Amino acid sequence: MTYLQALILGIVEGITEFLPVSSTGHLLLTQRILGIPGSEAADAFAICVQGGAILAVLGLYRGHAIQAAKGLIGRDQEGRRLVINLIVAFLPAAVIGLLLNKAIERVLFGLWPVATAWFVGGLAIFAVARWYKRREKGTGLSLAALSWQSAFIIGLAQTLAMWPGTSRSLVTLLAGLTVGLSVTAAVEFSFLLGVLTLGAASGYKLLKSGHVMLEAYGALTLAVGFVSAWVFAVLAVRWMVAYLRTRDLSVFGYWRVSLALVTAALLAGHVIEP
Repeated sequence: MTYLQALILGIVEGITEFLPVSSTGHLLLTQRILGIPGSEAADAFAICVQGGAILAVLGLYRGHAIQAAKGLIGRDQEGRRLVINLIVAFLPAAVIGLLLNKAIERVLFGLWPVATAWFVGGLAIFAVARWYKRREKGTGLSLAALSWQSAFIIGLAQTLAMWPGTSRSLVTLLAGLTVGLSVTAAVEFSFLLGVLTLGAASGYKLLKSGHVMLEAYGALTLAVGFVSAWVFAVLAVRWMVAYLRTRDLSVFGYWRVSLALVTAALLAGHVIEP
């Protein structure tokens, strides 16, 4: 992998990680377009580069991060509730991920499954956007009002994102809206849960395949992807938060469906490898 390829992959990761479009799917497609074959090293790079996006959210939402840290040591009751909700929401994906990780990588890490997930997720966005328009504007629970039961429902939804192309951000955001959170609170909880979930996934992959990745690409290549992911995740998160204040999710539905159809056409024409 060249530095330019690492830069491009980092940019793609940063832009797509917290948008409801699936960063994993975009990275797989980008790798194929760049001529990077699927391998243990390539898969590890795609997951470990998420660290840059995690750092971006920690910086942008440092107030919630500090509050959660105070909650852990018993100095902030609201922060303690937030930590409990994040852990409750994290557990389903952690358990199922450990049980099914190998099967998921063997069966679902390909562009045909990704394109299918993009298409289905796009249709789901259209359905939820239509439902949400009928909901009274300005309504919805705050992050502080989220119960652990609702957090668990969001966590169950997050397990669907183990299918590459589904998008962790999409399913947690839609689940947050479904359990009654406001758009702002649903976005915030999705981002914070992402820090915990992606951090665990990146750490696990680094321990398991980090040596293979570093031997294949080198530390500097990973650093290039990490930094570019961090910069562009900051820009993408800021844009998404501002965008959703006045608009719905439909634009992401159009993007997903269009990308699914284009990818399917490229695969059918043998322009790219699955």
